[in-house]
Amino acid sequence: MKVILLKDIESLGLAGEVVEVKNGYGRNFLIPRSEALIASTANMAQFESRRKQQETLAERDLRATEALAKKLEAESLTAQVKVGEEDRLFGSVTAQHIAELLGEKGYQIDRRAILLEDPIRELGVYNVEVRLHPEVATAVKLWVVKQ
Repeated sequence: MKVILLKDIESLGLAGEVVEVKNGYGRNFLIPRSEALIASTANMAQFESRRKQQETLAERDLRATEALAKKLEAESLTAQVKVGEEDRLFGSVTAQHIAELLGEKGYQIDRRAILLEDPIRELGVYNVEVRLHPEVATAVKLWVVKQ
């Protein structure tokens, strides 16, 4: 039985490939789990149109994300924190705190998209990496100052 793979399957191939599988495997496992379609001419045409539509949407999303990255790159955030003796911070500046600062500027960025190796525990200027898309990352300047 020939099937069109809808998802990448390690033992068979990549999404979009037409592969030959045993009848039982295709009928009882791949097709019910929506991992494959029977390779008929109608299904091939339907799959191609769906693939083109997804590529168009992905490209549009990528362009929008790149535009957002350029805007974020120009932004500068200021985190005012309480400090003790010798300018040591009480607590730290975390990804959640940076996400809230971006939210105040009008950007809705998930805290998991903000990449910090460790929370910021000292005053200073930092370039914080923000991964907006698997292919798009940018840096936001963060000033950590006394309150």
